[in-house]
Amino acid sequence: MRIATSAAAALIISLPVAALAHHGWSRYDSDNPMTITGPVVSSSYDNPHGSLVLVHDGRDWTIILAPPARMETRGLTQAMIAEGREVTVEGYPHRDGSPELRAERITAGGTTVELR
Repeated sequence: MRIATSAAAALIISLPVAALAHHGWSRYDSDNPMTITGPVVSSSYDNPHGSLVLVHDGRDWTIILAPPARMETRGLTQAMIAEGREVTVEGYPHRDGSPELRAERITAGGTTVELR
């Protein structure tokens, strides 16, 4: 019985750690928010979170979005971030300097949506 209880406790304690490890938000620099605008080159409305690539200052930027259910609930449809649409994204850049941004909010089609 003690082994089963210990195993269950270890599993419950490890779940938040596993979720944190998946997202790895510490890889993004929350002390230096930035805003970029550009046309969408490609987008994904898939779990565990959506993403898109947009062109800004001649570079392709990967944008990490929220889960699709959250985006839909808050008013960001897949059509709003379709290829060719212009969007503005506010978020945090990747610490390693790569052109990647964790989005906090996005403006598409005249609508601003809070993602976090």
